[in-house]
Amino acid sequence: MQPHSGIDANLVAFWTVLTARVENKRIEELGKKAVAELSAEEWETLRHELGDQKMMGMALDAGGHLTHGFRPNVSGKLFKYCSYTVQPDTGLLDYEVLRKRAKDEKPLLIVAGYSSYPRKINFRIFREIADEVGATFMVDMAHFAGLVAGKVFTGDFNPVPHAHIVTTTTHKTLRGPRGGLVLCQKELAETVDRGCPLVLGGPLPHVMAAKAVAFHEASKPDFAKYAQRVVDNAVTLAEALMSKGVPVVTGGTENHLVVVDVRKYGLNGRQGEAAVREANMTLNRNVIPNDPNGAWYTSGMRLGTPAMTTLGMGATEMQAIAGLIHEVLANTKASNIATGKNAGQVSQVKFETDPKVLAATQAKVAELLSKYPLYPGLDF
Repeated sequence: MQPHSGIDANLVAFWTVLTARVENKRIEELGKKAVAELSAEEWETLRHELGDQKMMGMALDAGGHLTHGFRPNVSGKLFKYCSYTVQPDTGLLDYEVLRKRAKDEKPLLIVAGYSSYPRKINFRIFREIADEVGATFMVDMAHFAGLVAGKVFTGDFNPVPHAHIVTTTTHKTLRGPRGGLVLCQKELAETVDRGCPLVLGGPLPHVMAAKAVAFHEASKPDFAKYAQRVVDNAVTLAEALMSKGVPVVTGGTENHLVVVDVRKYGLNGRQGEAAVREANMTLNRNVIPNDPNGAWYTSGMRLGTPAMTTLGMGATEMQAIAGLIHEVLANTKASNIATGKNAGQVSQVKFETDPKVLAATQAKVAELLSKYPLYPGLDF
């Protein structure tokens, strides 16, 4: 329960796997009991071996997370990275393609989990693949832990019975304080419990106490109802957006996420994000599969329903919000008036939304929120 964030939890998991699969094995082969007993030469050899292991995770534009092996993140510097991706026509995982990829690459670690993949994942099949290639199977359920705790994801779609090690944040769908958590099988527990001094600093006991409160709340029947409403609202939101002609990645959702493609509006993700935010709706730009605009400007936007569900919103509000988003995007134009050395970059940022539409949308958002105060009884 000690990790302060999701990346802290992932680092504990990564080093647990490296310790269990590489370090401990080498120490035993050398007839030693601990790294402190290794000679300088033996330690240097082991250090290089630790840094020469391979991780396989979901590609960033397919919905994967930066901490799953990408070069800008410490995970990409720690491991050799190979990715699995989604089908180009549907945006969905193909488990047989994934199986072949794993057999070709033979990674030490296979990571499942996502940042923007709007579908369920079959963790039973993932574990079968990991076992076939001798890989440790890790699941990062940071985004959907609340759907696991709320028993929306069960059986093959619940990672806990299938993974060797599971990490998560405790905010997001779990609706607790900002922090991280690591769950693991018994044989990895001793190393996980040594997250400090392995990669963690001092504990934050007040946050650990808050996590305990969140876990208690997540065990109640009301939380299960909340988790189901989160998914129901996401499905309704996706369907409402598609009814307006907004392209939705994978043609819908099975979790709390909806990813839309804004290119039909003549915009990139950064412009779409900024325009919708000006209308007082918070979301973020996001890559889509095979994104031609890359991970900075992107071609999509990511929407989520947990916060709106917590406020008490339902199907009617999701349909209204879908209409507002479409209205803003349909009345926003990219600006290409920039000239000079940086014109190409500037033109990918500039945009203009019809002032009347913007003002009307802001008023409608304010009216909607007035019915669902964040803290009832407090006047801001």
